[in-house]
Amino acid sequence: MSKAARAHPFSAEAVREHEERSAPAGSEAQLNVIAQQVATQYRRDTISPVMVSGWLRVIEFALLVASGLAVYAFYVGLDSYAWWYYPALVVGGSLLTVMLLELTDSYQMATLRRPLAHLGTLLLVWAGSFALMSLAGFFLKVSADFSRVWFAGWLAAGLALFLVMRLVAARLVRRWARNGVMERRAVIVGGGRNAETLIRSIERQPDNDIRICGIFDDRDDTRSPPVVAGYPKLGNIAELTTFARIARIDMLIVSLPISAEKRVLSMLKKLWVLPVDIRLSAHSAELHFRPRSYSYIGAVPMLDIFDKPIHDWDSVAKRAFDIVFSLIGIILFSPVMLLTAIAVKLDSRGPVLFKQKRHGFNNEVIEVYKFRSMYADQSDPTAKRTVTKNDPRVTRVGRFIRKTSIDELPQFFNSLMGSLSLVGPRPHAVAAQSHNLLYTEVVDGYFARHKVKPGVTGWAQINGWRGEMDTDEKIRKRTEFDLYYIENWSLWLDLKILLLTPIRLLDTKNAY
Repeated sequence: MSKAARAHPFSAEAVREHEERSAPAGSEAQLNVIAQQVATQYRRDTISPVMVSGWLRVIEFALLVASGLAVYAFYVGLDSYAWWYYPALVVGGSLLTVMLLELTDSYQMATLRRPLAHLGTLLLVWAGSFALMSLAGFFLKVSADFSRVWFAGWLAAGLALFLVMRLVAARLVRRWARNGVMERRAVIVGGGRNAETLIRSIERQPDNDIRICGIFDDRDDTRSPPVVAGYPKLGNIAELTTFARIARIDMLIVSLPISAEKRVLSMLKKLWVLPVDIRLSAHSAELHFRPRSYSYIGAVPMLDIFDKPIHDWDSVAKRAFDIVFSLIGIILFSPVMLLTAIAVKLDSRGPVLFKQKRHGFNNEVIEVYKFRSMYADQSDPTAKRTVTKNDPRVTRVGRFIRKTSIDELPQFFNSLMGSLSLVGPRPHAVAAQSHNLLYTEVVDGYFARHKVKPGVTGWAQINGWRGEMDTDEKIRKRTEFDLYYIENWSLWLDLKILLLTPIRLLDTKNAY
């Protein structure tokens, strides 16, 4: 959750404490034909502008380093007595240049689209970096140790690569924006005049990367027209949840006036479970908040209500974490997995592995691997009937591997392939129940657990909420800990959970 969300009354806490209960999350509405077609059109993932500018930073840094080292190798030679001076200066100068470009907003989309219009800034930054390096060499009394020809050659080569890279980037950015590869997809929540004013304001912004996919509003056509500013009303708020499960939506923009607090809270109560940014349009608001409470689409102010968790570079870092530690886990536990496979096969007839359908990211159904712990003819792929203590369906080997969580080890492969993360809310079976009620009917906002990819282990598990969920209180507590993890995620938290998991597994009182 963003810091701004805590600064105004539409925070996560306010939404969750709102008196009015939303419709059960499990009862997703059916889309009409037009909404279904639009949702299908936007099923493909897009490239985030943040990721594009981030990769450009990395590429330009690499090009500057490569050009400096190439001129050094060609003119000075790798056998120079000051062989480490040059690489150190090249790396430092390249890093300084990228930092100065960042300070001058040279990685903003508006700059990347029109490189020739900002050529002066690029030249000034590159020349300024060389001026600072020269000044540092003068004061440190080491400038005589460097070749002037190399210095000038790097200046020219780096500038040429800079210009070529910027022209290529501009062409790619324009093409991706035109083809819908690089865009932020938004849905307007709330119709009528407010929505029309908002849409017109967004469309007037230069270099706009927002693609409006449609409008959703609970009001009928007499109060909320079926078409607003050329965009169709695709359905009501319940149908929006279904729409966002199908389409790759980045943002929901609520166009209702802030003064309609009860109605806004009622909508947010239903929408906060989705893995998207939720913004409240403040372009016509009479209320004024602190400047840090706002984000902007061009010049249109937005109040940040919810931020999509673990996205852009955070998602890249988490995926790298999963790949590295999944490979380590597979290597370390391969003897245990091999012995377990043999034991399962010898203990009872049937396959070694058991595949179960569970809810994954954004409520998608995924298949999770486990070592089979039940008799093959009594297995329950839907997990409609919870495993209890001394359950006769569980084999002798199954009791041991379930108690020690060895049956979960094949999920390292799920994590490596990407359907699971190593750390996250544990995925529950699609038909999991508590006292003949689906978990969605027990816990209000249960599907908010699925705003991130589920995990092999999680914050709830290391805090004692693993094993049988035989009471409503247990599933509520597990969900509470899962939501805490989502809102407080960091790589350090993931590492902490991963390291504590083997210790917490020693407590087997709830594992059957």
